Amino acid sequence: MSRTADVLVVGGGIIGLVTAWRAAQRGLATVVVDPGPGGGAAQVAAGMLAAVTELHHGEETLLALNLASAQRYPAFVAELTGVTGLDLGYRRCGTLAVALDADDRAHLRDLHTLQTGAGLSSRWLNGRECRRLEPMLAPGVRGGLRVDDDHQIDPRRLAAALVAACRSAGVDFHLHRAESLLVARERAVGVALEDGTRLAAGQVVLAAGSLSGRLAGVPDDVLPPVRPVKGQVLRLTVPPRYAPFLNRTVRAVVRGSQVYLVPRENGELVVGATSEELGWDTTVTAGGVYELLRDAHELVPGITELPLTETRAGLRPGSPDNAPLLGPTALDGLLLATGHYRNGVLLTPVTGDVLAHALVNGELPGTARPFSPLRFRTPVHALPQEQSV
Repeated sequence: MSRTADVLVVGGGIIGLVTAWRAAQRGLATVVVDPGPGGGAAQVAAGMLAAVTELHHGEETLLALNLASAQRYPAFVAELTGVTGLDLGYRRCGTLAVALDADDRAHLRDLHTLQTGAGLSSRWLNGRECRRLEPMLAPGVRGGLRVDDDHQIDPRRLAAALVAACRSAGVDFHLHRAESLLVARERAVGVALEDGTRLAAGQVVLAAGSLSGRLAGVPDDVLPPVRPVKGQVLRLTVPPRYAPFLNRTVRAVVRGSQVYLVPRENGELVVGATSEELGWDTTVTAGGVYELLRDAHELVPGITELPLTETRAGLRPGSPDNAPLLGPTALDGLLLATGHYRNGVLLTPVTGDVLAHALVNGELPGTARPFSPLRFRTPVHALPQEQSV
């Protein structure tokens, strides 16, 4: 085995990187294992920091974690920019969620009730007020919700900055794929890499996104229940003659499917995203591109005049309850930071803080305890009386 690190992070996406950065800042000798650090779902994600407009029924516990992370973002961005000198594309531009028909309007009204009931700031607008804020909206917009507390960031820039911050903090990178977890005396003690290298560590953090459930050597009862959820995303460019095309993130439900348009300051416009349960398929399909453009055109007709510059598909790490798995597992020495589903970018700051706390103190802070991986452990029931021995 090679020299021992205090912490070994499997996965160099934004979640693994922020975990490694915060661990190194706590004085822990930290290693990241990934063939391409800064890659993964962040290269496809739109970067909406939408704790308010992403609220769903039954996810009130997750809301508290989302809000805690959103509140950290300004200081997190300032710190990361100060360390690296890189612009992360962070914008406090707000979100406008709009309705195109009566059913959508009823859905938004229901969401507004849920938001205000949770004490969130959300203002109802009629169609005319929506178009006054965003003149490019379709004339048929029936109404909408203005949410000024939902912001955005460029995930690609965020990933690049986290790689730079990790290197600055002394994090060591091994640019190979982790092949299996190493376990000795019922404790995780390191990983074996595809090139045959064996790395030892005091603690191992599995933060490999949708691949987290595929690492060999992890006991079946500890393996994280994450699955890949495919999302296709488009990127367009707004020529200077059309600027400003949109001032804020605009989103809607069209024919039962979510569509959003996220304008960047550099003239990029991100349109997404499909949600497809197709396993490990990352093919960009004509149907996916067509549906996104069709729905976006109904929302903002002028989009058809913009150059289409990129089509991508990525895999979100979904969990059974759409919430992340954070912290120690039933296997001593193994922690999880995965299953963030559609909130990976939003939850980046709080995940780094939570995992650093757990690595140092051996337990989760209070705000993260509902997201312990132990919540998915199958209870062992006693045998029926007649089968007892």
